[in-house]
Amino acid sequence: MTTPSTFPDFARARVLVAGDLMLDRYWTGATRRISPEAPVPVVHVEGVEDRPGGAANVALNLAMLGARVTLAGVTGDDEAAAILETRLSGQGIATRFERRAGVPTITKLRVLSHHQQLIRLDFERSLAPNGPDPLPALVWPALADCDLLLLSDYAKGTLDDPQRLIALARDQCKPVLIDPKGRDFSRYRGATLLTPNRAELEEIIGACPDDAVLIERAERLRAELELEALLVTLGERGMLLVRAGAEALHLPTRAREVFDVTGAGDTVIATLAAALAAGAELADACALANCAAGLAVGKLGTASVGAAELERAYLGVEWRPILDREALIAAAETARAAGERLVMTNGCFDILHDGHVAYLQQARRLGDRLIVAVNDDDSVRRLKGEGRPINGVEQRMAVLAGLASVDWVCPFGEDTPEALIRAVGPDVLVKGGDYRPEQIAGADAVLARGGEVRVLDFVPGRSTSRIIGAIGRRGDGA
Repeated sequence: MTTPSTFPDFARARVLVAGDLMLDRYWTGATRRISPEAPVPVVHVEGVEDRPGGAANVALNLAMLGARVTLAGVTGDDEAAAILETRLSGQGIATRFERRAGVPTITKLRVLSHHQQLIRLDFERSLAPNGPDPLPALVWPALADCDLLLLSDYAKGTLDDPQRLIALARDQCKPVLIDPKGRDFSRYRGATLLTPNRAELEEIIGACPDDAVLIERAERLRAELELEALLVTLGERGMLLVRAGAEALHLPTRAREVFDVTGAGDTVIATLAAALAAGAELADACALANCAAGLAVGKLGTASVGAAELERAYLGVEWRPILDREALIAAAETARAAGERLVMTNGCFDILHDGHVAYLQQARRLGDRLIVAVNDDDSVRRLKGEGRPINGVEQRMAVLAGLASVDWVCPFGEDTPEALIRAVGPDVLVKGGDYRPEQIAGADAVLARGGEVRVLDFVPGRSTSRIIGAIGRRGDGA
């Protein structure tokens, strides 16, 4: 297995990705009333975010690991395609797109309010070729300069004929990894490896009552399709590697807490491809992919994993959630070097309630890491008066560190966290309530660095002071 001295150098990896391209779009805002036109909530849209999706998200995961990536696929000839290309080129990904007139770039628009998805709107038509398949012409010129071909199939039509692409790669002795879809895996005959989840595989081989039956049927399918291996993802049970000439290998999950499985499959195949392209053995590459999946499901939304984060987790180096100032600054620098987007907020968090939890979940969605700066006991006393805090800073930080949405917690003793914010340099500074951005401590420093300042709504009717008051009233009544 991989050791510290042989951890893959992902910068060596050159991966060509082809498949169904999508744009994931998020509209977020507050909801305070029901429409007079129909019994639906009215969302006051305050934030718009566009992210690469489908095969483009796989390419982004590869780039975040440090691999050199080329991405081929079909889009519409529209604004969404331009946004997708801009987002990808900003991460150093070379794009080879066919822009097809009269067909929209596949776009999935999600409308969210108070950390709830209200509706998803899909803009798409089949990307199956109307005439000659454009993929071979897009893929062939890029094959010579890559170590591996990755096909990301979302059943949108781009990969209607994967056999031609498999043959092109095999002619140049390039491995072919495929994230498959549908009930006809014979389309992928001759590939190197497929990465179905258990449900997808059982659509092909039938329901398996236990692992022994699963392994037997998976091996039969592997041989029939002339594959070198099948890597079956098993959800909370990890992964199962079935390969020619070796016993099946079960890799238990490395996830500490499953928070959101969105995009975990993309993380798996991207990490597997990057590791193999960097020279790792198959078993080692699968172990790395399993570790990356454990990190990805602990994050909100479609999330990528950086090389430094993966190396620490894989080698058993703990990323402690409660840090002092110096350790937090160092951790932030490491995360920033890995391309992660840092979100920071602050508060007393004396008695943690559901309003705090909702607010922190909403803040976490704005980036890859959420940092919470916590007033120490003396600063709480200066702000709130004698008798506060109810819980000491160690207890408050321990509770915050236990939330899946929180990555790091750090105390501060000043009246405001401005000095800590300046030292950490977050990409996004978040505050809850009815503040104006210029009223928020540290906002000027964040804006000067090119970051942004966001004001989020608290859940109405929730506050620590109100809880303390209610307890006092009940005590008087007793």
